[in-house]
Amino acid sequence: MSYSTIILTLSDGVATITLNRPDKLNAFTAQMHGELRGALASVAADKSVRALLLTGAGRGFCAGQDLADRAVSAGDEPVDLGHSIETNYNPLVRTLRALEIPVVAAVNGVAAGAGANLALACDIVLAARSASFIQAFCKIGLIPDTGGTWMLPRLLGMARATGLAMLGDKVSADRAEAWGMIWKCVDDEQLLPNATALAADLARQPTRGLAFIKQALAASPSNTLDQQLDVERDLQRLAGGTRDYREGVAAFMAKRAPSFEGR
Repeated sequence: MSYSTIILTLSDGVATITLNRPDKLNAFTAQMHGELRGALASVAADKSVRALLLTGAGRGFCAGQDLADRAVSAGDEPVDLGHSIETNYNPLVRTLRALEIPVVAAVNGVAAGAGANLALACDIVLAARSASFIQAFCKIGLIPDTGGTWMLPRLLGMARATGLAMLGDKVSADRAEAWGMIWKCVDDEQLLPNATALAADLARQPTRGLAFIKQALAASPSNTLDQQLDVERDLQRLAGGTRDYREGVAAFMAKRAPSFEGR
Protein backbone atom coordinates (compact mmCIF):
# COMPACT_ATOMS: atom_id res chain seq x y z
CA MET A 1 0.00 0.00 0.00
CA SER A 2 1.30 3.47 -0.89
CA TYR A 3 1.05 6.43 1.48
CA SER A 4 1.38 10.18 0.98
CA THR A 5 0.93 11.55 4.52
CA ILE A 6 2.99 8.92 6.37
CA ILE A 7 6.06 6.81 5.70
CA LEU A 8 6.19 3.14 6.74
CA THR A 9 9.52 1.29 6.75
CA LEU A 10 10.49 -2.15 8.07
CA SER A 11 13.97 -3.18 9.20
CA ASP A 12 15.24 -5.93 11.50
CA GLY A 13 11.91 -6.51 13.21
CA VAL A 14 11.19 -2.80 13.70
CA ALA A 15 8.40 -0.95 11.88
CA THR A 16 8.92 2.81 11.72
CA ILE A 17 5.96 5.08 11.00
CA THR A 18 6.86 8.68 10.24
CA LEU A 19 4.09 11.27 10.12
CA ASN A 20 4.86 13.07 6.88
CA ARG A 21 3.21 16.48 6.53
CA PRO A 22 6.24 18.52 7.61
CA ASP A 23 4.96 21.76 6.10
CA LYS A 24 1.98 21.53 8.50
CA LEU A 25 3.95 20.19 11.47
CA ASN A 26 2.39 16.80 10.70
CA ALA A 27 -1.07 17.94 11.76
CA PHE A 28 -3.80 15.36 11.32
CA THR A 29 -6.14 15.28 8.35
CA ALA A 30 -8.78 12.71 7.51
CA GLN A 31 -6.39 11.28 4.92
CA MET A 32 -3.58 10.92 7.45
CA HIS A 33 -5.91 9.15 9.88
CA GLY A 34 -6.91 6.71 7.16
CA GLU A 35 -3.35 6.01 6.12
CA LEU A 36 -2.21 5.62 9.72
CA ARG A 37 -5.01 3.13 10.38
CA GLY A 38 -3.91 1.14 7.36
CA ALA A 39 -0.26 1.19 8.39
CA LEU A 40 -1.03 0.09 11.95
CA ALA A 41 -3.23 -2.74 10.66
CA SER A 42 -0.35 -3.85 8.43
CA VAL A 43 2.08 -3.72 11.37
CA ALA A 44 -0.26 -5.69 13.62
CA ALA A 45 -0.70 -8.39 10.97
CA ASP A 46 3.01 -8.78 10.21
CA LYS A 47 4.44 -11.39 12.59
CA SER A 48 7.99 -10.36 11.69
CA VAL A 49 7.42 -6.94 13.31
CA ARG A 50 8.37 -7.01 16.98
CA ALA A 51 8.55 -3.28 17.80
CA LEU A 52 7.09 -0.03 16.46
CA LEU A 53 8.77 3.38 16.31
CA LEU A 54 6.56 6.44 15.76
CA THR A 55 8.04 9.83 14.85
CA GLY A 56 7.45 12.91 12.73
CA ALA A 57 9.14 14.36 9.67
CA GLY A 58 10.73 17.80 9.74
CA ARG A 59 10.76 20.14 12.72
CA GLY A 60 7.71 18.83 14.58
CA PHE A 61 6.26 15.58 15.86
CA CYS A 62 2.58 16.44 15.43
CA ALA A 63 0.66 19.69 15.90
CA GLY A 64 -2.63 17.89 16.51
CA GLN A 65 -5.68 18.38 14.32
CA ASP A 66 -5.29 20.40 11.13
CA LEU A 67 -8.12 22.86 11.73
CA ALA A 68 -8.22 23.71 8.03
CA ASP A 69 -9.20 20.10 7.35
CA ARG A 70 -12.23 20.16 9.66
CA ALA A 71 -15.15 22.56 9.42
CA VAL A 72 -16.32 24.44 12.52
CA SER A 73 -19.97 24.37 11.53
CA ALA A 74 -22.33 23.04 8.89
CA GLY A 75 -24.61 25.92 8.10
CA ASP A 76 -26.37 26.89 11.31
CA GLU A 77 -25.45 23.62 13.06
CA PRO A 78 -22.14 22.89 14.79
CA VAL A 79 -20.02 20.07 13.49
CA ASP A 80 -20.17 16.95 15.67
CA LEU A 81 -16.62 16.76 17.01
CA GLY A 82 -17.60 13.67 18.97
CA HIS A 83 -18.00 11.87 15.65
CA SER A 84 -14.45 12.84 14.65
CA ILE A 85 -13.14 11.58 17.99
CA GLU A 86 -15.06 8.31 17.76
CA THR A 87 -14.07 7.74 14.13
CA ASN A 88 -10.41 8.75 14.21
CA TYR A 89 -8.71 9.53 17.51
CA ASN A 90 -10.23 6.96 19.85
CA PRO A 91 -9.51 4.01 17.54
CA LEU A 92 -5.95 5.29 17.11
CA VAL A 93 -5.28 5.32 20.86
CA ARG A 94 -6.97 1.97 21.38
CA THR A 95 -4.92 0.40 18.59
CA LEU A 96 -1.60 1.69 19.95
CA ARG A 97 -2.40 0.54 23.47
CA ALA A 98 -3.56 -2.88 22.27
CA LEU A 99 -0.63 -3.66 19.96
CA GLU A 100 1.13 -6.76 21.25
CA ILE A 101 4.54 -5.22 20.61
CA PRO A 102 6.36 -2.34 22.32
CA VAL A 103 5.68 1.10 20.85
CA VAL A 104 8.36 3.82 21.06
CA ALA A 105 7.67 7.48 20.31
CA ALA A 106 10.51 9.75 19.17
CA VAL A 107 9.24 13.29 19.69
CA ASN A 108 11.05 15.85 17.57
CA GLY A 109 9.91 19.45 18.00
CA VAL A 110 6.38 20.38 18.99
CA ALA A 111 3.80 17.83 20.11
CA ALA A 112 0.59 19.78 20.58
CA GLY A 113 -3.01 18.85 21.27
CA ALA A 114 -3.79 15.41 19.93
CA GLY A 115 -0.15 15.16 18.88
CA ALA A 116 1.01 15.43 22.48
CA ASN A 117 -1.43 12.78 23.63
CA LEU A 118 -0.60 10.53 20.69
CA ALA A 119 2.98 10.48 21.96
CA LEU A 120 1.86 9.80 25.53
CA ALA A 121 -0.24 6.86 24.31
CA CYS A 122 2.97 5.08 23.27
CA ASP A 123 4.75 2.74 25.67
CA ILE A 124 8.10 4.55 25.88
CA VAL A 125 8.58 8.20 24.90
CA LEU A 126 11.91 9.77 24.00
CA ALA A 127 12.01 13.48 23.21
CA ALA A 128 14.60 15.77 21.69
CA ARG A 129 15.81 18.47 24.07
CA SER A 130 14.19 21.10 21.83
CA ALA A 131 10.83 19.29 21.85
CA SER A 132 7.80 20.48 23.78
CA PHE A 133 4.38 19.21 24.80
CA ILE A 134 1.33 21.48 24.76
CA GLN A 135 -2.27 20.71 25.74
CA ALA A 136 -3.52 23.33 23.29
CA PHE A 137 -7.21 22.39 23.44
CA CYS A 138 -8.20 25.05 25.99
CA LYS A 139 -7.00 27.79 23.63
CA ILE A 140 -9.92 27.06 21.29
CA GLY A 141 -12.54 26.06 23.86
CA LEU A 142 -12.08 22.29 23.75
CA ILE A 143 -11.04 19.59 26.20
CA PRO A 144 -7.97 17.34 25.93
CA ASP A 145 -8.83 14.30 23.85
CA THR A 146 -6.88 11.38 22.35
CA GLY A 147 -6.74 9.97 25.88
CA GLY A 148 -5.35 13.14 27.46
CA THR A 149 -7.76 13.34 30.38
CA TRP A 150 -6.96 9.71 31.24
CA MET A 151 -3.18 9.81 30.82
CA LEU A 152 -2.27 13.19 32.26
CA PRO A 153 -3.59 12.63 35.84
CA ARG A 154 -1.94 9.21 35.95
CA LEU A 155 1.39 10.49 34.70
CA LEU A 156 1.51 13.82 36.51
CA GLY A 157 -1.09 13.88 39.30
CA MET A 158 -4.29 15.89 39.29
CA ALA A 159 -2.77 19.29 40.11
CA ARG A 160 -0.34 19.34 37.18
CA ALA A 161 -2.84 17.68 34.84
CA THR A 162 -5.43 20.36 35.63
CA GLY A 163 -2.93 23.17 35.22
CA LEU A 164 -1.74 21.93 31.84
CA ALA A 165 -5.28 21.23 30.61
CA MET A 166 -6.71 24.60 31.68
CA LEU A 167 -3.71 26.84 30.95
CA GLY A 168 -2.21 25.17 27.91
CA ASP A 169 1.33 25.88 29.08
CA LYS A 170 4.24 24.57 27.05
CA VAL A 171 6.18 21.77 28.79
CA SER A 172 9.80 21.42 27.70
CA ALA A 173 11.27 17.98 27.13
CA ASP A 174 13.57 18.47 30.12
CA ARG A 175 10.63 19.25 32.38
CA ALA A 176 8.56 16.43 30.91
CA GLU A 177 11.31 13.99 31.90
CA ALA A 178 11.67 15.52 35.37
CA TRP A 179 7.92 15.25 35.92
CA GLY A 180 7.77 11.62 34.79
CA MET A 181 5.68 12.53 31.76
CA ILE A 182 8.12 10.83 29.36
CA TRP A 183 10.88 8.26 29.67
CA LYS A 184 13.86 10.31 28.55
CA CYS A 185 15.03 13.61 27.05
CA VAL A 186 18.06 13.42 24.75
CA ASP A 187 20.11 15.85 22.70
CA ASP A 188 18.45 16.64 19.38
CA GLU A 189 21.04 14.92 17.20
CA GLN A 190 20.78 11.78 19.32
CA LEU A 191 17.01 11.42 19.19
CA LEU A 192 16.60 9.16 16.16
CA PRO A 193 19.79 7.14 16.77
CA ASN A 194 18.73 6.51 20.38
CA ALA A 195 15.10 5.79 19.52
CA THR A 196 16.07 3.46 16.66
CA ALA A 197 18.54 1.59 18.87
CA LEU A 198 15.94 1.31 21.64
CA ALA A 199 13.29 -0.05 19.28
CA ALA A 200 15.79 -2.52 17.80
CA ASP A 201 16.77 -3.69 21.29
CA LEU A 202 13.12 -4.15 22.26
CA ALA A 203 12.52 -6.14 19.06
CA ARG A 204 15.17 -8.63 20.22
CA GLN A 205 13.55 -9.08 23.64
CA PRO A 206 10.85 -11.64 24.63
CA THR A 207 8.08 -9.57 23.08
CA ARG A 208 5.27 -11.89 24.15
CA GLY A 209 6.30 -11.14 27.72
CA LEU A 210 6.43 -7.41 26.93
CA ALA A 211 2.89 -7.65 25.57
CA PHE A 212 1.76 -9.21 28.84
CA ILE A 213 3.47 -6.36 30.74
CA LYS A 214 1.46 -3.87 28.65
CA GLN A 215 -1.75 -5.72 29.51
CA ALA A 216 -0.97 -5.83 33.22
CA LEU A 217 -0.07 -2.14 33.46
CA ALA A 218 -3.15 -1.15 31.44
CA ALA A 219 -5.41 -3.04 33.84
CA SER A 220 -3.90 -1.69 37.05
CA PRO A 221 -5.47 1.83 37.30
CA SER A 222 -9.00 0.47 37.66
CA ASN A 223 -8.19 -2.61 39.73
CA THR A 224 -7.98 -3.19 43.43
CA LEU A 225 -4.82 -4.86 44.69
CA ASP A 226 -6.61 -8.21 44.90
CA GLN A 227 -7.87 -7.86 41.33
CA GLN A 228 -4.41 -6.92 40.08
CA LEU A 229 -2.84 -9.88 41.86
CA ASP A 230 -5.24 -12.09 39.92
CA VAL A 231 -4.26 -10.35 36.66
CA GLU A 232 -0.60 -10.99 37.45
CA ARG A 233 -1.33 -14.64 38.18
CA ASP A 234 -3.21 -15.16 34.93
CA LEU A 235 -0.70 -13.35 32.73
CA GLN A 236 2.26 -15.03 34.42
CA ARG A 237 0.64 -18.38 33.65
CA LEU A 238 0.53 -17.40 29.97
CA ALA A 239 4.08 -16.05 30.04
CA GLY A 240 5.34 -19.26 31.59
CA GLY A 241 4.01 -21.18 28.62
CA THR A 242 5.96 -19.23 26.02
CA ARG A 243 8.98 -20.46 24.10
CA ASP A 244 10.82 -17.29 25.12
CA TYR A 245 10.49 -18.10 28.82
CA ARG A 246 12.01 -21.52 28.25
CA GLU A 247 14.79 -19.96 26.18
CA GLY A 248 15.45 -17.29 28.80
CA VAL A 249 15.85 -19.88 31.56
CA ALA A 250 17.98 -22.13 29.37
CA ALA A 251 20.26 -19.22 28.40
CA PHE A 252 20.60 -18.17 32.03
CA MET A 253 21.51 -21.66 33.15
CA ALA A 254 24.00 -22.08 30.28
CA LYS A 255 25.45 -18.59 30.85
CA ARG A 256 24.90 -17.60 27.22
CA ALA A 257 23.01 -14.84 25.44
CA PRO A 258 19.35 -15.74 24.85
CA SER A 259 17.82 -15.91 21.39
CA PHE A 260 14.22 -14.75 21.74
CA GLU A 261 11.66 -15.16 18.98
CA GLY A 262 8.62 -13.38 20.38
CA ARG A 263 6.61 -16.54 20.85
